[in-house]
Amino acid sequence: MAKYDLIAATGCATGIAHTYMAQEALEQAAKKMGLTIKVETHGQTGVDDPLTQEEISGAKGVVIASDIDVDADRFAGKPLVNVPVAAGIREPAKLIQEALSSDTAVFMPKGGKATAEAGEKTETSSASIGNKIYTSLMNGVSHMLPLVVAGGVLIAISFFWGIYSADPKNAQYNQFAAMLNAVGGAAMGLMVPVLAAYIGEAVAKRSGLIVGMAVGMIAYNGGNGSGFLGAIVGGYMAGLVILLLQKAFAFMPDREFRGLKAIFLYPVLGVFIAGSIMFLINTPMKAMNLGLMAWLKGLESSSPIILGIVVGVMCAADFGGPINKAAYLTGTALLAQGNYFFMAGVSAACIAPPLATTISVLLNPKAYNRDERSAGYVNALLGSTHITEGAIPFAAKNPLMNIPAFMVGSAIAAVLTYMSRIQVPAPHGGFIVLPLVNKPFLWVAWILVGAAASGVLLAMIAGRSARKRGVKTGVVEAALATEAADDDVAAAPIAVDDARNQPAPTTDDDQSFDPGEILNKEFIEVNVPAKTRDDVLHYLADMAVKDGLATDADAIFKKYVAREEEGSTGMEKGIAIPHAQDETIKRSAMLILHLAQPVEWKTFDGKPVNAVISFLIPEHDSGSHLKYLSNTAKLLTHEDFVKSFQAAQTPDALYDLFNR
Repeated sequence: MAKYDLIAATGCATGIAHTYMAQEALEQAAKKMGLTIKVETHGQTGVDDPLTQEEISGAKGVVIASDIDVDADRFAGKPLVNVPVAAGIREPAKLIQEALSSDTAVFMPKGGKATAEAGEKTETSSASIGNKIYTSLMNGVSHMLPLVVAGGVLIAISFFWGIYSADPKNAQYNQFAAMLNAVGGAAMGLMVPVLAAYIGEAVAKRSGLIVGMAVGMIAYNGGNGSGFLGAIVGGYMAGLVILLLQKAFAFMPDREFRGLKAIFLYPVLGVFIAGSIMFLINTPMKAMNLGLMAWLKGLESSSPIILGIVVGVMCAADFGGPINKAAYLTGTALLAQGNYFFMAGVSAACIAPPLATTISVLLNPKAYNRDERSAGYVNALLGSTHITEGAIPFAAKNPLMNIPAFMVGSAIAAVLTYMSRIQVPAPHGGFIVLPLVNKPFLWVAWILVGAAASGVLLAMIAGRSARKRGVKTGVVEAALATEAADDDVAAAPIAVDDARNQPAPTTDDDQSFDPGEILNKEFIEVNVPAKTRDDVLHYLADMAVKDGLATDADAIFKKYVAREEEGSTGMEKGIAIPHAQDETIKRSAMLILHLAQPVEWKTFDGKPVNAVISFLIPEHDSGSHLKYLSNTAKLLTHEDFVKSFQAAQTPDALYDLFNR
């Protein structure tokens, strides 16, 4: 059984994009930190790569990045960080550091048996009350969503035979269409009880699910109950009632009475108590639900511009987070009542942001690095299928500027959709459900108009940021920015050797990532004759082969040149940091050259280069070179170090400088 430094679980309400984006972010962050990780994903098709008890026991820490319940009780006794799934996408390295920190509390479930060692912090839950409420709601939404999608699509297909094709008294009646309508209606009818059931399940496990289902049926009441508002209230009420019953019957030994409590006491008393309360509040909750729906329906006709702006801003505020989900859940509830107008605007506002990133990278490709350009191209597909989450990395890069830019485009798309009275009968699918849309081409056109508006703004913001970064960034940021363009990180950990083939450490626990670790005196030369940048790169490639660090000088030179074409590695203060990654490189190393005369090189301060610090990177590297590069760049921010570096005249002096 493999042993992992840490384990994680990810999940989102839809189980489509956020779940796997958080998984990828955590895995890549762990790889760059030299750590092993296993991530359990809770997607729409179920749980993939489930964690075993042995894997849990062997891990040093746990990260839960999820908007739905993932059963944290099994992680009892482990340092645990519990956050929304968006945090797993935006700051994976920070979460990993927190999970492995000695300051992180050890998770103790309510009623759990795990005990913390002396001196360790403990807590009953690392998730805040607010986060627990949100994850419970999203647990209900994630289980409800497939039913609404299936029901909505089937009902919409039945309309192909006519809007009254399910009515036996109408001339449009078609038996097959009537069957589709009935099946779809049954699926849609399950929306309310399933929502309540799985909110209850997230709060109080299996007993909460049972009571939540019963309360949800009361809220549904054949379509005449309190609807989705009643389901939400009922789900939380069911879970709370079960938690109170568990406390009330805590005096009964669990070993002897577990079956009695789970099969008889909790369901009978739970359904009676929660069901009675729901029965009493059903009428006022129904009035609230109908009032909300009537108000929203009135806005569709009287104030489509205001409604579109509100929906657009909500959908682009957090890209699948609580604000976005509030608009989405409202649209879904209205679908169940036969209102297809509201969801059309919500879908348009959700599809526009990822398409905007595609337009932005096409308009201004030089403002983005390679990974960002690739993500922008992929977002054309994600956006077309109603997956908004692809816009998150772009929003996170400059949230104060980019999120308002996304809001503008989403609002435009939603406003135009509402003004055109477009109907979308399915809550998901994007352009896949175009055959079901009443004005498909116009709907796509309005979405593209909104996406183009955001795309132009994003391109302008990215271009401005790139120009500002090129002039004003310090050496650390500049080095990391140039490296981001060619972050070719592979799976195997880096192997650092010296000239005598001494094995070097491969984990953060053993390795400080000081540049001196991969520097030998043999890798330093002064008074190097070179007239051009390419002369320097040729010299470095030949030097790598001569010192036994690589086997093919031509291949390395080509990689040096290719890297410079993507973005100059010239920094400032007369220093350049070229680097090459190739399969012919045997081990990581740092080479240093002092040139006999300055050479022209594209730098941030426009001055020529007279000193070079070069990194050789094996084909398979876990990202350790980023840390060596970062630490070297940090050294170059110190004026006294730069002066000493430029003044050093011998390899011994330069070697000692990096190994102080």
